[in-house]
Amino acid sequence: MEQRSGTARLGLDRDLEQIRAIAIEMGELVDQAIVRATKGLLGRDVGSSNEVIRGDARVNALQEQARQLCFSALETGVAVGRDIRETLGFQHMTSELERMADHCVNIARLARDLADLPPIGEYIDLPKLSQLVAGQVRDILSALVAHDVDQARGVAARDDLVNRLYHRLVDELISMMFEHPETVYSGTKLIQACQNFERIGDRVTNLAEDLIFLETGEIEELG
Repeated sequence: MEQRSGTARLGLDRDLEQIRAIAIEMGELVDQAIVRATKGLLGRDVGSSNEVIRGDARVNALQEQARQLCFSALETGVAVGRDIRETLGFQHMTSELERMADHCVNIARLARDLADLPPIGEYIDLPKLSQLVAGQVRDILSALVAHDVDQARGVAARDDLVNRLYHRLVDELISMMFEHPETVYSGTKLIQACQNFERIGDRVTNLAEDLIFLETGEIEELG
């Protein structure tokens, strides 16, 4: 009986380790997708946009793998306390990361729609929005690796910068469309792209809350 319990414990530990590794890999793929989606959008680079869209299959497969491992971890019968917390936390984390990848796909598709159209202005703040969001993704992954809840709180606090920049960009694009009606189609697409970047930032905050729950068992609202 003790040997069976010990074997189950080893299996649970392996599952949790693998789930954590999957979450980190998914985060790295999201980071890459943000960079490529931005290149496709700003550089009229259809090849980069297509890479993002094709790469989404890998993210989806990892999320499904994590989901199955979470079920497996809970079915061992030896998961208690922190084990259950980690399992539920990582299940939510990988779901959030999969949705973040979907936002990157949305940006890539918008970029393809705009690829053959002339730019409607200097996209000075759009790259900054992308960089802020990508930095949030990288830093929340660093916090996850380091089990650092204070870093997670700091990453979430930066979402205010993302929101302010997002709203400024949207206001500027709306003003441009009023003054130059011929830019309405392109401007609307760019607003949708900005919305997707902003949503990635929101999901980073969700990851920060998940990490705090993982490490402390406390539910903390950071948004």
